[in-house]
Amino acid sequence: MSLVHAPVLLKEALAALQLRRDGVYVDGTFGRGGHSGAMLAQLGESGRVIALDRDPAAETAASALAREDGRFSFQRAWFSEMPDVLAAHAIEAVDGVLLDLGVSSPQIDDAERGFSFRHDGPLDMRMDPTRGESAAAFLARAGQQQITEVLKHYGEERFAASIARAIVEARQERPIERTAQLAALVAQSLGARVRGDWHQDPATRTFQALRIQVNEELKEIMRLLPQLIACLKTSARLAVISFHSLEDRLVKRFMRCAAQPFGGNEALLRLPLAQAVLPEPPLRLIGRAVRAGEDEVRANPRARSAVLRVAERTAAAWHRDDAARLHVAAFGEVA
Repeated sequence: MSLVHAPVLLKEALAALQLRRDGVYVDGTFGRGGHSGAMLAQLGESGRVIALDRDPAAETAASALAREDGRFSFQRAWFSEMPDVLAAHAIEAVDGVLLDLGVSSPQIDDAERGFSFRHDGPLDMRMDPTRGESAAAFLARAGQQQITEVLKHYGEERFAASIARAIVEARQERPIERTAQLAALVAQSLGARVRGDWHQDPATRTFQALRIQVNEELKEIMRLLPQLIACLKTSARLAVISFHSLEDRLVKRFMRCAAQPFGGNEALLRLPLAQAVLPEPPLRLIGRAVRAGEDEVRANPRARSAVLRVAERTAAAWHRDDAARLHVAAFGEVA
């Protein structure tokens, strides 16, 4: 199968998974099949890859791969639905899971998807156009305070209040329905103010924030990760590639909590207990965070922000209620 684009940190991710030729692996974010295809190339006849993606274009690409290779199967689903997908395939646990978070290059390059301010198109931004509201619909109904909070928390935008105010004022004149329209509005609202990030388009943070909001990207990460432990066999690897600090922060916090006794609860860890009586944590951290090398960054500038983190499932017992407790410990909120 011809791949549309080369996945970031491909060699590093495959090495981290320690693929077994007869293993069963999950590609939780199929995209255009770069990771799935590379996994299949290293598996034997009894190996399997189950892939998920919510994008209809990814489903089309996956259908072609499934026709070519019987070891591959695909399910159109959000990746927080992974446990249900595995159950539907009668799979209790797998030998590894790979997640490549965020938006894919083909999605950005397709103007009709509305992800990019560089191409004029409908202001949609949904990875699954059949579910949820578009970015245009969100901007049409959200109040100024909610828009401000989304831009501030998901885009880390310093001028969130000014941009939100400009959006609310502009939509009274006409709906904000095109990417070029929103990009121009953001640039106008910022005017000549110094941002300090000269290499970044003024609309970059706004588009990132709206995309995360519309697709519930951070919520999806928090929903999935605690559930994944029950899906991993002993010694199975979890490899996660993130592309911005908000994603990576969640992954880092989850892996760190899951790799400590009592889920990283510091109050319990301060109790006068011998190390030998502490329960074995469900995950073990593997190495440090991995970043793309200079050659890959030169070939693909998007790789500059990529971070790969890896953890391995231990033999520790894991119960259904443990996922909810770990969710609270890692993310500070109820699942």
